[in-house]
Amino acid sequence: MRHNHGYRKLGRTSAHRKALLKNLAIALVENQKIETTVIKAKELQSYIEKLITKASEGSFNAHRAVFAHLQDKNATNKLVVEIAPKYSDRKGGYTRIVRTRLRKGDAAPLAFIELI
Repeated sequence: MRHNHGYRKLGRTSAHRKALLKNLAIALVENQKIETTVIKAKELQSYIEKLITKASEGSFNAHRAVFAHLQDKNATNKLVVEIAPKYSDRKGGYTRIVRTRLRKGDAAPLAFIELI
């Protein structure tokens, strides 16, 4: 049983799951809005909101902590310098998930996840 487990496995190994979330987070930071499956969007929401909260501190250590997760200089700089300061007065809820359609082929439910 998976009572109170904490995260979804997404049918991947731990390394693959970590890489997937990192790449989705980078895409979201760069484009402000991406389309993915609902389940991936829900996992990404938890992942990116923790990063934005960390980045909103604005310190050098926060910058390093965000870079440790994203491993992308451009995305890290954009997150720390441009995106996080906009949310400095918010306590969370930086993203929005909007269900869009069913994917043709496998009928997977898709959704947009965007920064508010």
